[in-house]
Amino acid sequence: MPQAKITSADVAMLAGVSRSAVSRVFTPGASASQSTVDKVRKAAAELGYRPNVLARAMVSGKSNIIGLVVAYLDNQFYPEALEKLSNTLQAEGYHVLIFMASLKAGNLENVVEEILDYQVDGIIAASVDLSSDLTERCHAAGVPMVHFNRYQDIPHVSAVTSDNRAGGRKIADFLVAGGHKKIGYIAGWEGASTQRDREAGFMEGLKAAGKSLHKRGVGNFLMEEASNAVRGMFAKDAPDAVFVANDHMAFAVMDTLRFELGLSIPDDVSVVGFDDVPAAAWPTYSLTTIRQSADEMVADTVDILLSKINNINTAPRQVEIEGPLMVRGSARVPEGWIE
Repeated sequence: MPQAKITSADVAMLAGVSRSAVSRVFTPGASASQSTVDKVRKAAAELGYRPNVLARAMVSGKSNIIGLVVAYLDNQFYPEALEKLSNTLQAEGYHVLIFMASLKAGNLENVVEEILDYQVDGIIAASVDLSSDLTERCHAAGVPMVHFNRYQDIPHVSAVTSDNRAGGRKIADFLVAGGHKKIGYIAGWEGASTQRDREAGFMEGLKAAGKSLHKRGVGNFLMEEASNAVRGMFAKDAPDAVFVANDHMAFAVMDTLRFELGLSIPDDVSVVGFDDVPAAAWPTYSLTTIRQSADEMVADTVDILLSKINNINTAPRQVEIEGPLMVRGSARVPEGWIE
């Protein structure tokens, strides 16, 4: 037979204090004498009592919980970034709940409703694009939100991203300087701001150099689709260089080019990615790529969110952080190139 749930009344009785004293001991910032704290915590430990954080949140209006929403973890950039976000928020006294939101119709709406039910103090949306309706629902509920590695053209929503447009231009300049004549591009999911800005900057860079895009494929940020895209692009009149919209797809592209199509990288074709995930530096790939500065992105995201939690009238901020081009062995290095 299940044991009855231990309540604050049980702790108060064993400790010989009032229920309000128990509540003060387990409420951050509340005042209680050291003697009371010692008695209450001793009684709680003996009984196995744990305070109900969510119930306390309903009373106080503050849960010290941040909801992290993420659509997928396949891309190595996100597990690393989410770990940094979680550690930074925990150091600030916040608990972190991670919610997985697939891109299936209706799923994201259900996830947002669940997050709000948990009385979270704030939301970080990473790798997901919330509709304006869902964003407005969170705003109306008084729950601050920051988009991480995405942005939306909504005035009161803050966002922290890399300077994806500048990164795309850097890659175009690098490939043109390397003497490539037939330059291709494999796009990510076209609904993502990261994809749109990376491609826009890349096209601007090619145009400024008097070049045009030789071939284009769509990988939707998925390895299998990126492999299919590169097969189509190289079936006839193959490119001599390919910019792939993120490292996750670039690894699949490199494997397909080398082990299926029998091409040498970078002798036959140069490949450049975007993100600089840990595997990019492995000798197997040695991928030339734009580095996303995860530490800076996390620091700005947490700073913006906590500022908004502490003062709901804090103005929204849109932050873009420029990342360096990490030149490795997957692409021809222009003669005399200095980053």
